[in-house]
Amino acid sequence: MAVFIAGNFLLGDKKELRVKTPLLEQIKGVYKNEKLWLLSLFYFITFGSFVAFTIYLPNFLVANFGLDKVDAGVRTAGFIVLATIMRPIGGWLADRFHSLILLMFVFGVYTISAMILSFAPSIGWYTFGCLSIALCAGIGNGVIFKLVPMYFQKQAGIVNGIVSAMGGLGGFFPPLILSLLFNITGHYAIGFMALSEVALASLILVVWLFFQGKMGLAKEVIDHTIEGILITDTTGKIISVNPSFTRITGYQENEVIGKDPSLLKSGRQPQTFYEDMWKSIEKNGFWQGEIWNSRKDGQEYLQWLTISAIKDDAEDVVQYAGMFSDISSHSEKSIK
Repeated sequence: MAVFIAGNFLLGDKKELRVKTPLLEQIKGVYKNEKLWLLSLFYFITFGSFVAFTIYLPNFLVANFGLDKVDAGVRTAGFIVLATIMRPIGGWLADRFHSLILLMFVFGVYTISAMILSFAPSIGWYTFGCLSIALCAGIGNGVIFKLVPMYFQKQAGIVNGIVSAMGGLGGFFPPLILSLLFNITGHYAIGFMALSEVALASLILVVWLFFQGKMGLAKEVIDHTIEGILITDTTGKIISVNPSFTRITGYQENEVIGKDPSLLKSGRQPQTFYEDMWKSIEKNGFWQGEIWNSRKDGQEYLQWLTISAIKDDAEDVVQYAGMFSDISSHSEKSIK
């Protein structure tokens, strides 16, 4: 270890920028982020179970299945080798597939495997359960450290340190809990069932992270598109607008939420125009075309507007979305 540290100090990248922020300030910058603690929980389980099973397996195999110490040691070594090999493979998989989907697989298998172990199965089923956990522990470790720089690009160092520390704690507590439960109940079933429940809870959290990420991506697209977007409920009241809406119309979000889109009307189109528009939306699910509207300052401008009906799984309309762009300059150029 000393040789490695000395080599890293002497041969490391001298041009690498040094972090000047004090350690406590770095921790303050990330500790409120929920993703830090979710990743810590996931690593607590994956790395923690790897360490815990490594400590716990030899004595358990001898005491519960009557194996000699050499056989138990060889089986434990197989667990360690499989989990270790799967760590880089987990990182490799995370480079090619969605990391959160991989974690869904990991914790799904964890849940089932721990349930199998809780029923005190034969040595064959016990071996299957343990090797499944080794497989998932290795994959999970690799995937989690792929996720850290994705969520914490500028604080990856401190976050890796905190997540790794949680993994170390994960290896310390489970053997103590298993021993305590064994002393109280006389068997390990409750301990394995607890692992199964924690893994199931982690699976639910990963699914939540996955869909939260999708919604966050959709919001990023909406917020950064150059077209103005407004969403109304079925009564026609505005419930959401994007920054481009404000840029084009001049209205701030708080000025239009709860209002009717008619405040944007220029008065150039007759009532029959709007009646035909809504007939098209009801019949086809959308309307698209040119329309004259008015900005907050009263200036009239030509829009290219698309209104779409948003439906739920039952095909009932739940919202309307309008997307528009200012085409006044294009219209003036075509006239010239």
